Amino acid sequence: MKVILLVDFGSTYTKITALDPELNGIIGTAQSYTTVETDIAEGLQAAVSLLEADSGKVEVVQLKACSSAAGGLRMLVSGLVEKLTAEAARQAALGAGAKVLKVYSRQLTEADASEIAAIQPDIFLLTGGTDGGDELNILANAKMLSKLDLKCPILVAGNRSVAPECQKILANNGKEAIVCPNVMPKLGTLNIQPVQEEIRSLFLKRIIEAKGLSHIENLLTGIMMPTPVAVLKGLKLLSQGHGKEAGIGDLMAVDLGGATCDVYSIAKGDPLSINTILKGLPEPFAKRTVEGDIGMRINAHGIAAKDGLERLVEMCGIPSDQLNVMIDQLSENISQLPESEEQKRLDQALASLALETATIRHAGSVEETYTPAGLMYIQEGKDLREVDQMIFIGGTLVRGEGLEAAAEYCKYSSRYPASLRPKQFRTCSDKKYILSAMGLIAEDHPLEALRIMKKEIVYEQ
Repeated sequence: MKVILLVDFGSTYTKITALDPELNGIIGTAQSYTTVETDIAEGLQAAVSLLEADSGKVEVVQLKACSSAAGGLRMLVSGLVEKLTAEAARQAALGAGAKVLKVYSRQLTEADASEIAAIQPDIFLLTGGTDGGDELNILANAKMLSKLDLKCPILVAGNRSVAPECQKILANNGKEAIVCPNVMPKLGTLNIQPVQEEIRSLFLKRIIEAKGLSHIENLLTGIMMPTPVAVLKGLKLLSQGHGKEAGIGDLMAVDLGGATCDVYSIAKGDPLSINTILKGLPEPFAKRTVEGDIGMRINAHGIAAKDGLERLVEMCGIPSDQLNVMIDQLSENISQLPESEEQKRLDQALASLALETATIRHAGSVEETYTPAGLMYIQEGKDLREVDQMIFIGGTLVRGEGLEAAAEYCKYSSRYPASLRPKQFRTCSDKKYILSAMGLIAEDHPLEALRIMKKEIVYEQ
């Protein structure tokens, strides 16, 4: 049987989706452990074997893939003002599918330099200053980076008046430096697409080989991209539709994994009332954030650190000393599935608090202020209160029980009244984890991808 094979090389699992060559539907899906430590093709073949056990022998006529294996695309970002150029650079990196480990503002310190050298990111994004504006900050940071033992490429996307000089400083010290258009050429104006395209190009040319993915290069007939980019493409298509085929409208999506939690929103998020003033940079219509400090296994302690053990104890009824031991076990045994009732209660509580934290960080916020004209509201970020669809992507939460209860923690709450999260929504599940697969074919076959998603994304009863 001939198939088009769509592959997502994840940090833990390699997930595959087989389509019939006419793109009329899904033949089957399967997943296996990602074998980054040996040959990544082994995990792919294991997943194909599982697929063939259910669907019969397959002949792959086309293969497209995305990847977040070996930690995904790890980036560091620096800019001038935290809420302006640094934030613009962060948005550019996240929209390109990267995991932004840290954002630095103002001039880098010696402590910052030591931290950067220790992290050894895949890409460093250096920004700062509008075109014709501040020059000192980005020049100082270029000089600091030039002294470090960094192996990664450095993208220079700041003040165009000095960007070539920054490149020269870095190149003279053996660094690979690439100049891109300024991410903020004018105050409050974003231009992030060019740097996103360069990030994607670097991912294809260099990061794939560094992650061991070049082992399957001879099999590929399509361009690879970071998994979050594929998911974002799929969600945008599902939301907006294509041609005469309608999409499902504004939505949010959450992908809760063992190490991170990705949140997506496809919505404008503009202020809902005339007495609300929007503050800060414009938000992207298709937005992604990733929380690298919270996850169901590797970063389970990050969830406890955010809210403290007291809230977890309250939610799952397990004494704090025992809770610490159980979380240690989860962090050390990332493939562990809950078996006992206590383990199931802990997983439920961890998932609920992880979703709460990640959606609060993603959504905008509002605060009251009194002016001569009376009470006004200051909004930062997106107002998502009217988004009425939430998609949960893969993971143990979707495959197990308790999704509806955990989903409540994604909604607006009097506990966090300033957070502009959805008031109510229908809960949907990407149980087969096909969103990244559909993102891979969204550009070439948008109508077919849209129809498959509308059929496969299941509304919970």
